[in-house]
Amino acid sequence: MSAVIRYFRGLTSRPKFYGRGNYQEEFEKEFNGPDIFGKPFFGERFNAEDVHSYKPDMTIDNRTDMNIGGSKFELIPVRGGETHDAMLIYLPDERVMFMGDVIMPYLGAPFDEDGDLQGLFDAIDVIVSRDPQHLLHGHEPITRNFTSPLILSHLKTDLAWLRDQVLTAIRRGDERAAIHESNLIPPDFLATQPDAHQPYYILREHVIDRIYDQNVGYWEANLQGLAHPSRADRAELLVDYLDLSEAQIVKAADRRTADGRYAMAAELIESAETKFPGSDSLKRTKRFAYLKLMEKTQNTDPFKFIIYSSKAGEQTPQINPDDVKETRGAKR
Repeated sequence: MSAVIRYFRGLTSRPKFYGRGNYQEEFEKEFNGPDIFGKPFFGERFNAEDVHSYKPDMTIDNRTDMNIGGSKFELIPVRGGETHDAMLIYLPDERVMFMGDVIMPYLGAPFDEDGDLQGLFDAIDVIVSRDPQHLLHGHEPITRNFTSPLILSHLKTDLAWLRDQVLTAIRRGDERAAIHESNLIPPDFLATQPDAHQPYYILREHVIDRIYDQNVGYWEANLQGLAHPSRADRAELLVDYLDLSEAQIVKAADRRTADGRYAMAAELIESAETKFPGSDSLKRTKRFAYLKLMEKTQNTDPFKFIIYSSKAGEQTPQINPDDVKETRGAKR
């Protein structure tokens, strides 16, 4: 980030940076989480200080109208679904809305305490009230899936229903896995909202996880959290108490993979590895499970894809402009 800002501030015609006044509060939330995720997501050269050095020239805390080069802009601060320092930028004459990440499917990064479903609903209300013709999100796949105010309006109704169902399940004492397995689909959803099927599917898992995380204490209804067994403890159970051999554990993981239970296969190997730290067969089996998880999530969940690719030792190569030109030439 700092390199980008330095570049723009080094131009002869120096631009001004506009941002929310509460941006530092978001930095505190984001950097209180585990830092092991930084490099898989942002690369080996990622440095948190590059982000901390950001400071806008102008802070926006209230709706602000601007005219730049003859174009009208509305700067609209919102809480947003991802963070509380979101801002919508609307060009009323062109009916274009720049969305940022107000509809990030994870409702905040999955590894920090952020995310605000009600903030997402409030932002949707603002967007629907302006009725823009074009929505441009902070990431191209989101722009491709969350394309119109009508879809967002449907989505708000669907997610409000989902929230009620999850809260009811939490009060009933259901564990999180059972909530996911119940395949919660709003009434009449399949018959009346074909445009919202994919957006709802993309959001559903993470909305459930965020609501569960924000409404359940560190003692869960299934007694998780009362004790704190580690992976080393689970490895001890498998090997020292159940007398499972390395070959038996690999065979069980292979069976789980064959049944499509890739995450369970990976977790089994992760637990057993402390007992067989040099095992090539465990490493191969684990890598295969994570490759299958990459395959499963590549089109619907980029955050999971990044984590799984890191665990598999795979790195998504940087796009080479020359390769893009060659591909386009071949298509012609």
